[in-house]
Amino acid sequence: MFQPRPSVPGDQYRPKAYATEVVPFIVTAFREGHDRIGVHLRLFSPSGDESLHRLTALEDGFDRWQVLVALLEEGVWTFQYEAFADEYATWRHAASLKIAAGVDAPVMRRIGADLFEGAGRERTRPAAERRLLQASAARLLDPEVSDEDALLIVQDAAIAASFAARPVASLVTVGATRELLVERRRAGVGAWYEFFPRSEGAKRLKDGRVKSGTFRTAMKRLPEVAAMGFDVLYLPPIHPIGETHRKGRNNSLVTEPGDPGSPWAIGGAAGGHDTVHPDLGTLSDFRAFVKAARTEGIEVAIDFALQASPDHPWVTEHPEWFTTLPDGSIAYAENPPKKYQDIYPINFDNDYEGIRSEALRVIRHWIAQGVEIFRVDNPHTKPLKFWEWLIRTVNAEHPGVVFLAEAFARPAIMQGLAMAGFQQSYTYFTWRNTKEELEEFLTGLATETADFLRPNLFVNTPDILTEYLQYGGRAGYKTRAAIAATAAPTYGVYAGYELYESVARPGSEENLDNEKYEYKTRDWAGAEASGDSLAPYLRMLNRVRNEHPALQQLRNLRTHWSDDEAILVYSKHLDAALSPTGQADTIIVVANVDPHSARETTVYLDTTLWGVEPGAPFEVEDLVTGAVWTWTDRNYVRLDAFAEPVHILKVRSPR
Repeated sequence: MFQPRPSVPGDQYRPKAYATEVVPFIVTAFREGHDRIGVHLRLFSPSGDESLHRLTALEDGFDRWQVLVALLEEGVWTFQYEAFADEYATWRHAASLKIAAGVDAPVMRRIGADLFEGAGRERTRPAAERRLLQASAARLLDPEVSDEDALLIVQDAAIAASFAARPVASLVTVGATRELLVERRRAGVGAWYEFFPRSEGAKRLKDGRVKSGTFRTAMKRLPEVAAMGFDVLYLPPIHPIGETHRKGRNNSLVTEPGDPGSPWAIGGAAGGHDTVHPDLGTLSDFRAFVKAARTEGIEVAIDFALQASPDHPWVTEHPEWFTTLPDGSIAYAENPPKKYQDIYPINFDNDYEGIRSEALRVIRHWIAQGVEIFRVDNPHTKPLKFWEWLIRTVNAEHPGVVFLAEAFARPAIMQGLAMAGFQQSYTYFTWRNTKEELEEFLTGLATETADFLRPNLFVNTPDILTEYLQYGGRAGYKTRAAIAATAAPTYGVYAGYELYESVARPGSEENLDNEKYEYKTRDWAGAEASGDSLAPYLRMLNRVRNEHPALQQLRNLRTHWSDDEAILVYSKHLDAALSPTGQADTIIVVANVDPHSARETTVYLDTTLWGVEPGAPFEVEDLVTGAVWTWTDRNYVRLDAFAEPVHILKVRSPR
């Protein structure tokens, strides 16, 4: 037996959606015998509006029923499923068989006439509908009307539509009242860009040292980020950085004069989590940065890393918040084989209430500075109940605040964090690179966990430069960006991706000369002028995302087949009735995930997903190149990784 959906396993937490999301409501319903049933969804909006939706049988052999609903209002929705004996559907099924076979035709006609007469007396039906039903009842009873003509009444589409909208129901069974939290749209839709503000506007001095960028210099790059189509800008920690055990270039334990240290080693003489690094400016400068970003249509997200450098004020004020080893030293952070000698992890065991109060104070402080999005570092190393309490408390005061979980942990932990309240989650996307891996992974995101886990498909991070990007060349960078941007409504890019920065520190999945430990001075405009930038491609991807509402949904992804082991195919469709534009929208993505070859194959599409009969022709336009082709459900495709490795196809009008 399938659990009603939307739901969260165990029903301990609410399922969730985001405003404008199209949500599949699915329930298992059946009855004994052969009589037909119907199923309704009774839905109550946060403001109290009630609506009734008829479900359609999925015909999957499991007695499951579904209806898709676009949820527009933020807040807690409630819903119930109602199953009932469908008197008309039962009669229509039996009558179509028996009258055609000449078996019990008078009885079936009489039953139908009684059904129509009763429905025709219902004042809730439109007058024209009542007249149609009464006239049809009379014809069924008229001996001058042949059984062949009576069958036309049985099959009449207008009568069927009438009973579908207003069924004659009996034996109504009402399910339990369930809840669904609908959060603001940014909780589910966004194009993220990450940069280190200290690198934006940084200048190399004559003596070789680098002068830090500031919020004011970083502000100058905001128009460029907006022009690429990104609407969320994530900043790594902006706080003072500790001096003790500061890391040098490439994670070295030895620092040189001018090494800025890792921003995640938070806290120093200038303060802790509620202050900004003096090199970046002041709190007033930060507020000006947030305001300038908002003017460009960008929301600023900051990092919330619940940890401390050895120089953080917490270390002296609250030593009980850390783990003291038998030799009297404080344990530093480790994620074998990685070691973080410059960071002390928080230990919740000794003062849980004190730590959570301080965490809430810090979050409230940054909300007061204009921040509504927090990327949370390593949440899986803190108690789940802490996050559940913190997010619930913050969202009760500020429902629009969004938390992104940076938890590359085991599935149960990642899913547990999402259930506990995190609006978004990093995923295993960076390590899913083959066709088979991506088919399974993307299908799971769209179906198995979509009721509670929203993926943010970052293509890279300061910590993650996968072998695929190290050795995949420019084709690899294009392919990964295209899949991330089209497979999920939220994705992210860390600065430098558009410059194809692909050289890793030996033996690691991190960039050589990692920006976590040094300033980066990049010539963005020069790279684009010389044709060495992916920025134009990213602009195209974000424009396509904004123009196509089907790509702003998660749960509508469906994979299709190709004969080639490296050609990934999936589609996203949005019905006109559910689209904010009032027009149907269908996108087909065909990607060559082998960045070192040209591939030729046949792709096979289930065109019925967007209303095209198998074998029927329809036009597609490649939004990458502008080419237009006539396709059917079987199509030859050639994708050259060294030219354009991905088709992003808009389905035009069926012929």
